[in-house]
Amino acid sequence: MGSKNKLKRFKDNEKFENVIQPSRDEVVGGNFEYKGHWHSKYFDNDNPVVVELGCGKGEYTVGLAKRYPDKNFVGIDIKGARFWRGAKTALEDNLKNVAFVRTQIELVDHIFSKNEIDEIWITFPDPQIKYKRTKHRMTNPEFLEKYKRVLKPDGMIHLKTDSEFMHGYTLGLLQGLGHDILYSHHDIYVNHEAPKEVVEIQTFYEKQYLDQGKPITYLKFKLKSS
Repeated sequence: MGSKNKLKRFKDNEKFENVIQPSRDEVVGGNFEYKGHWHSKYFDNDNPVVVELGCGKGEYTVGLAKRYPDKNFVGIDIKGARFWRGAKTALEDNLKNVAFVRTQIELVDHIFSKNEIDEIWITFPDPQIKYKRTKHRMTNPEFLEKYKRVLKPDGMIHLKTDSEFMHGYTLGLLQGLGHDILYSHHDIYVNHEAPKEVVEIQTFYEKQYLDQGKPITYLKFKLKSS
C-alpha cells in the first residue's frame, strides 16, 4: 500500500465514528474512557461483548456483527490502515454493534475491565515460531492470564490459524494447564462439524492460504478459574 493511501486511511479513521484511537499513555495510565463502560458509554445496550484481537482488515469483526446483531463487537489492531476497510464497511452497512480500537494487543486488559468480555477471537496471528519470540505468542501463558482477567468466568476463546505449529502449541499448553477444550480440529474444511461462522467467514489472508492448499485449524476453549 502506498504512503498516500495510508495517509488517506489515517485521515478517514480520524473521522469514522466507529474508530477509537487512544494514546498508549492514556490506556496504560488508566484514563481510557470506555474501560468498564463499553455497554453504557459506547454501545448503549447490555448485549454481550465479543473482541477480535489482531483484527487485520476486520473481516471477522464485521462478519460476526452481521450474523449476530444482538452482540457487540470490538476489533483491536495497531495497524489502522488495515482495519480501515472493516470500519468503512461497518459504516456503509449501518452496523451499530461494531467498534475498532487502534492499540497494541497486549494492552487488552487496559481496554476492558474484569469480566467485561464474553468472547475473544484470535484470527491468523503470527505464530512467533522462534524461541526468542515466544513472549509475543498470543496464546502464551502471560496472554492467557490477560484474557482471563477481562473474560467472564464462562467466556470463550476462539483460535483460527493456518499454522499447525500455533495450533499444536496452544492445544498442548491448554491441556497441560487443565483448561477446557470445547472443539479442536486441524483442518476445518474437511470436518463437516465445524461451526458455520468458522468456515463461512474468511479473511483476506485465509483465502490466500486456501488457494495454496494450506489446512486451516480451529480451537475453541474456556480458561479454568484460578
